[in-house]
Formats: sequence, C-alpha cells, structure tokens
Amino acid sequence: MGWFWGSSDDANKSQDALRDLDPSLRDFLKKESPIKYDTSNPPAAPQERPQAPEPKAAAPISKPDENAPPGVPKASLYQDGRYAHLWKTYRPQAEVEAEGKSDQEKMMDILEGYQHRRAEIGRVALENCVMEQIEVSDCFTKGGWSAKTSMCRNENRKFERCYMMQAKFLKALGYLSTYDRPADVDEKIQMHADTLYHRMLAQEKAIEEAKTEGRQIPAFPPLLSSRPKLGQPANEYTPARKNPIEISDLRSKVQQPLNKKLDSLEGEQRELEERAIKAEIEAGTQVAERLDVIHQQQDEARQKRKEQGKETLGDKVFSIFRGK
Repeated sequence: MGWFWGSSDDANKSQDALRDLDPSLRDFLKKESPIKYDTSNPPAAPQERPQAPEPKAAAPISKPDENAPPGVPKASLYQDGRYAHLWKTYRPQAEVEAEGKSDQEKMMDILEGYQHRRAEIGRVALENCVMEQIEVSDCFTKGGWSAKTSMCRNENRKFERCYMMQAKFLKALGYLSTYDRPADVDEKIQMHADTLYHRMLAQEKAIEEAKTEGRQIPAFPPLLSSRPKLGQPANEYTPARKNPIEISDLRSKVQQPLNKKLDSLEGEQRELEERAIKAEIEAGTQVAERLDVIHQQQDEARQKRKEQGKETLGDKVFSIFRGK
C-alpha cells in the first residue's frame, strides 16, 4: 500500500546513484568499477566535521605616539597607556651605560666620536663618487693605449675633484657635528651633498657652453644657503651657536695659511671653502666645550670632597699641579 508521500520502492530508487544512467553503462560500471554499489544499502552520507572556532584577532599594537600619556616612553609598543606601570623604572640602555663610565671614558668617547666623524666624511665622499671610481677602473682595464700610458690622468683628476668637493660639501652642511643624531639625518646630508656637487657641475658646463657660443653667461642661485643671522641655524642639519667663531678669531699663525688658500679661490669655490673651514672650527669648538663640561664636573666633585673632609690623594696631587 502506497502512502500519499510515496512508496518505499520510490524511496529506494531515489537512493540509487546509478538510476539515471543507460542500462548498458550501469552494467559496465557494476562489473568494472572497484567500488561495488549496493543500491539496497547505500553508504551513509559523510557527517560534516565541526568547524573549528575562528582564532580571535590579536590586539593591535599601537605605534609610538608623540602625544603619549605621561609615564609611557616612546620605546613602548602600547602608547595607549597599557603596561604603563612596567615602564615606570625604564631607562634607556645608553643612559645606563653612560652613568657607569668614568670621566676618562666619557672624554675618550667624545674624542673618538669626533675622529669617527672625520673618517666618515672620507667614506661617504667615496660612496658619492662611486661612478668616477668605476670610470677610473674601466680606463685601466678597457681603456686604449694612450689612456693607459697617461695613467688615466683625466679620469683620475675627475675622481680626485669629486672626492675633494664632496668632502667640502659634507663639512659645509654640518656632517662634522658631534651632536648625536639619527642615521637618517646623516643620509640626508650625504644625499644633499651629492645633489649640490652635480648641480655645480651642471652650472659649470652651462657657463662653458655660453662662453664657447659667445652668449651671455647665465646667472645661477647660490649653491649654499645664504649666511644666517645671529641666532638662526647655520643650515637645516646643525644647531646654531650664539657666538660662532670666525677665521679672524684664530691665531695669526693659523689665519695666514687659511687666508692664503681663500685668496686663491673665487665665487662659489671661495664660499664653499670658507664654509668648510668654519665647519671644522665649529666641530673642534664643540669637542672642547663638551670636554670643559666634564672638567668642571670634576672640579666641583673635588671641591665637594674637600669641603666634606674626604679629599683623596689624587685630589691633593691635582691641586698641587693646578696651584690651588
């Protein structure tokens, strides 16, 4: 007896996976297929696997904020105030190491920093003149007989001029400054020096072409910024000094060779040379001032020990040599 929703035979037919195929194809599949279909007891439908819960998104790490709440240093990854209690006693590693150094070590750090800056100028100038170095190398390896017999004189002169001018531009832009600054500032100074050098070459080429063609020599803006007024920064990379030292402030023995060198130059070349010399004087003055601060601190510490009756043997010896 059939029910109004269908008979059991219809249900069995609906569960037959091969019911819609051609009879001959059904016989072939039943004979050749490794899987034997049992239309009376079809395989149970695979149960759906429970879906794994989606992992919760990690809390976003906030970037350092200039307007961070008090008590949260910039070194913290959470500038919204989280874990602020853990940062209460935080001190930068450089500050901790500086406190543990003796006065002699601090003075050595200042002198080594100045020497490092001077050495870095040579290295950076070589980096900016890498194309000129390649030209010299190619001349010796691939150049003709006449170039090799002259020891690639033209290429060497071009490289030497690039090296000297790049070093002067670096000094004039404040690369010798011993103030601590991030590496990106040093990179900006290096790129700006290279830009100014190639701008100078382009101006020289335009002037030579104008002279050859008999045209009026074009006017160009100065390569270096105008000399700043008192209290304004000398350039965008170095801080200003209230009383900058001029060449005229130096001793006569030092002034004479410098003035003689400047008198042999004209225009932009003289201005660049003068700015480079002043930059060296400024860097030396910075080193002397920082050393004077340490000497003053030493004198104050010795005077304090003397007033407290804790004067050491070294303090007494130092007082004898100082005449105090």
